[in-house]
Amino acid sequence: MAPPRHDSAASLTSRLGGWLPVDPRHLSKWLESNIAEAEQRNASLHPVVREFRDMIENDPVMNMYFTLMFEQQPRSAPKPCSGDVKLENYEQMLVVMNHVLTTSPTFDATAMVGCPINAILDYPMITPAGLAAFADPRVNEMLRRLLSVWAEFLDSEASRYVLDDSPSGWLSPIARESLQLHEFRIDPDAEFCGFKSWNDFFIRRFKPGRRPVARPDDQKAIVSACESQPYRIQTQVNEHDTFWMKSQPYSVRHMLNGNFVEQFVGGTVYQAFLSADNYHRWHSPVTGTIRRLQKVPGTYYAEAASERFDPAGPTNSQGYIAHVATRALIFIEADYSGIGLMCLVAVGMAEVSSCVLVDQEGKPLKEGQKVEKGDQLGYFQFGGSTHCLVFQPGVISEFAVEAIPQGEHGQASTVVKVNSLLAIAS
Repeated sequence: MAPPRHDSAASLTSRLGGWLPVDPRHLSKWLESNIAEAEQRNASLHPVVREFRDMIENDPVMNMYFTLMFEQQPRSAPKPCSGDVKLENYEQMLVVMNHVLTTSPTFDATAMVGCPINAILDYPMITPAGLAAFADPRVNEMLRRLLSVWAEFLDSEASRYVLDDSPSGWLSPIARESLQLHEFRIDPDAEFCGFKSWNDFFIRRFKPGRRPVARPDDQKAIVSACESQPYRIQTQVNEHDTFWMKSQPYSVRHMLNGNFVEQFVGGTVYQAFLSADNYHRWHSPVTGTIRRLQKVPGTYYAEAASERFDPAGPTNSQGYIAHVATRALIFIEADYSGIGLMCLVAVGMAEVSSCVLVDQEGKPLKEGQKVEKGDQLGYFQFGGSTHCLVFQPGVISEFAVEAIPQGEHGQASTVVKVNSLLAIAS
């Protein structure tokens, strides 16, 4: 567990990043409540959920996977002793997913569930059957379509009901403090503080001057692309490596989807994690020209088998998901020859997997486009998860002290602010 960013109760009781609670009893309480609400509501299944059900039931391999993953969930003490709640089967899973499609995440100071579908799948996805199912392209295509339906709701005005000052609202006093909303552009006199939807709130912008670009005229200065906690810095990365093992080393060919591989072998990878209360837009770490853009379809709920039934498994699998998850690759040729070609890998995880490539004017990024250090490159639609900066051998002279990973699992003790000094090139 990384040290908290703020002194809020939510930071102290949630897993790395604040997306799910660290105490399984809190997750069980949330799951129990949502199972009851979904079953009481008894709503008709959305067409995409019906398609998901049909895929499971009509394909013998999928039927086997989605039956076994619930049977293979770890057995624990009876519910009255542990508060343990698990979904019983895929039919119940689909009913609760159907319920989530018309809800927005709520704020909770002590037991945040920022990724409800991740919460639903928390145990089944790390079973042997779950590991196989959630790496299957057919399952991930269905998840992509299901998450697109939820994104449509989160883009609508109907999603704003959680933007209020109630205890579970994102504009409550404790939420405002946890999210440091005074740093962002909001209209306190407007309904819902001027936000058009939940997603509009989630990708809120900083007020002018809040995140100035460090050393804008120093070509050797590389700045942080995201507001994030460092997870790992690895040098001498290999073209191929066993990224699915416990140490999760970087495998350049897989992470970069085969692009410019030879140039990055032996180089450096910096990876950092975006928390639930972070700013979720990405900015250019260098001044240069975009040479290649690519969106790579991948997994949504796959995690490293080496994590076993670790409650922090999904977030501790960051090195693994950088190779297999849905992600966007932005290759930038820096003006400074000492940096040359580098890559920003924006990795979606679970619900936070929509990578939108747009500049600060909201226009689509284009190959050949000139970018200045600190310019916007895009954002994660509904949140964000993790990102990597990949450099060629010999580029990095030193990382800024505050960016060197410290503590358990390699997470840093502080958040590195977007546009702040990250590293110095040779």
